[in-house]
Amino acid sequence: MEHITLLLAIVIVTALVFDFTNGFHDTANAMATTISTGALKPKTAVAMSAVLNLVGAFLSVEVARTISGGLINENGIRTEVIFAALVGAILWNLFTWLLGLPSSSSHALFGGLIGATLMSVGASGVNGGVVITKVLIPALAAPVVAGLAALLATRLTYRIGRGTDDRATAKGYRAGQIASAGLVSLAHGTNDAQKTMGVITLALVTGGVLAPGSNPPMWVIVSAGTAIALGTYLGGWRIIRTMGTGLTDLRPQQGFAAQTSAATVILASSHLGFSLSTTQSCSGAVMGAGLGRKGGVVRWSTATRMFIAWGLTLPAAGLVAACAEFLTGQGSWGVAVVAALLVAFSGAIWLASRRRPVDHTNVTENEAGEPADAVANGVAAVAPPPTAGAAQDLSATIPSPPGGAGEPARTASV
Repeated sequence: MEHITLLLAIVIVTALVFDFTNGFHDTANAMATTISTGALKPKTAVAMSAVLNLVGAFLSVEVARTISGGLINENGIRTEVIFAALVGAILWNLFTWLLGLPSSSSHALFGGLIGATLMSVGASGVNGGVVITKVLIPALAAPVVAGLAALLATRLTYRIGRGTDDRATAKGYRAGQIASAGLVSLAHGTNDAQKTMGVITLALVTGGVLAPGSNPPMWVIVSAGTAIALGTYLGGWRIIRTMGTGLTDLRPQQGFAAQTSAATVILASSHLGFSLSTTQSCSGAVMGAGLGRKGGVVRWSTATRMFIAWGLTLPAAGLVAACAEFLTGQGSWGVAVVAALLVAFSGAIWLASRRRPVDHTNVTENEAGEPADAVANGVAAVAPPPTAGAAQDLSATIPSPPGGAGEPARTASV
């Protein structure tokens, strides 16, 4: 770690702050469905996810190499450019967290790098082919592929379990959810922790500490894995609420299908070096699982807000990073101003979040303060009478009220 200047040290610390925000921003990817279906208690879920994120950070460096040696040209890039890129990514992460929107931390980082590089050296500093093949195409394909896989897996799950009692099988699926959630957390560590490793490695290359094309040093891997694990442990409760109860009402079968599908897509992309968004993969899988169950409903108003956030992430983070790079290009005072603005805006967002706090005590409630299944029960109460062919399906999903004070609830006969 010798020859690290003050500016380079600031960039490394800022990168680890981004990694920390990435952790609590993306906790929902692994644990939202596990928490919403009751498979794990909220605090237990985020602790398990944090440990597996840390483990996953040590499994591969392919994605890190894509960022440090592929997305932008290392030659001619100043260390200030990396700092400006991180500022854009951090502020977008915090803003979407405040709104409870599961936007992509990955795309916020990519947008920041692209915007700051364009402001610094122009279009020649960005490798357009890499942006298209390893960022944009995976961004479009990941939620679709994960969604279709989850939809088919959900339908297959229900078909295999046809004729069995949902209550009897739910326990087994909850156990399966715990395993699949662990797999998603592991996959998240292999993909997202590497992005910060790549940024720090890129900063070390621009600062002359490492040779171009170098792999991340071990201390970079350890620090990035630790930062994302700490962020994950704090739990991004606002986004967990959106993913777990805002998009659709999930049952254990659906949660298991969604998480398994998302983990498969993320691990495959990490192996190939595609730096896709784990958020988009998991969100697509949740929507696919919601559509895969008969009577399942996706709340398209929430999904539309997510789609808009996804589309704005690259340009918004890029615009903020470009403005930050303009200031840092003015000299040391510009770097100091950008750092002060980052702290000020971050503090303002945190203070705004305290007005309506969301934590492990109310994360499974909807925005009105009702339990997550209240909406589903309300829809079932006003639904028209089923046809004869649908009677058997509904008998497994609509419980009848208790017949008396000491009589247990019975499955409704329609």
